[in-house]
Amino acid sequence: MLQFIRHYLLAVQFFTRIPVTGALAAWAGYSPAMLRASAAHFPGVGWLVGAVAAGVYALLTALLPLTVFTPLVAAALSTVATVLLTGAFHEDGLADVSDGLGGSSDAPRALEIMKDSRIGAFGALALVLVLGCKLALIALLGSVEAGLPAMEEADFAPEAWLVPAALFSGHVVSRGLPLLLIRVLPHVGDSATSKSKPLADQISLSSLGVAFLWCFMALALVSYALNATALIASLSFSVIALLWMGRLFTRRLGGFTGDCLGATQQVCEIAFYLGLALGLA
Repeated sequence: MLQFIRHYLLAVQFFTRIPVTGALAAWAGYSPAMLRASAAHFPGVGWLVGAVAAGVYALLTALLPLTVFTPLVAAALSTVATVLLTGAFHEDGLADVSDGLGGSSDAPRALEIMKDSRIGAFGALALVLVLGCKLALIALLGSVEAGLPAMEEADFAPEAWLVPAALFSGHVVSRGLPLLLIRVLPHVGDSATSKSKPLADQISLSSLGVAFLWCFMALALVSYALNATALIASLSFSVIALLWMGRLFTRRLGGFTGDCLGATQQVCEIAFYLGLALGLA
């Protein structure tokens, strides 16, 4: 259990801006092997990020005046909260991958472009489109939620938690699926300088089991608010997005980098919300 907590704290330290410093960081420790093991807890980090997104959205929809724009405002500010919490870690990966793949069809040159911290036209366009799609889909789900029949005030209405449940589970699942890329694809980044160097080795099946246990628990937790059809649709779309990204990286790069994992998380999250919206329809 202590090892479990140490690995989880390391994942939080690596993938969020939550301060794990001082005595706590010293107790948790660090080594490349520990960082590699912490990959099992990436979906666990999604629990934190998803809880913040869901909480901000629920709070804003309760406090703001109810209009057709309320879901959009709540979606935008909940997204801001998650970006602040993660330091735009995954969005940065999306921009780098878009610049690399858009800037050159040659794999070595594309990888070189991806290491450039400056954002280019392809990266900027990808961020605008992805964030726009994310906000639109969350607002759409919010509109569906607002249009559901209200229950008696004394009764518990799980429909009222549709969007918070979607945000929570979307952040968890989208951080679990990219781990499969680590399992099946080789690492093609510059191992000498890459922040994802400890992840270059193939992830173990036991770590994948822990990661998908995080996902299963999250889905079980929100199953009261999301019907089975919607959940199946959202998971199906997320898996399709993962397969598409994996094929793209294999064909264009011959493997994955840390930026590829961040880009895949973003695409899988959007696919989750899209599948959920279609499942509800």
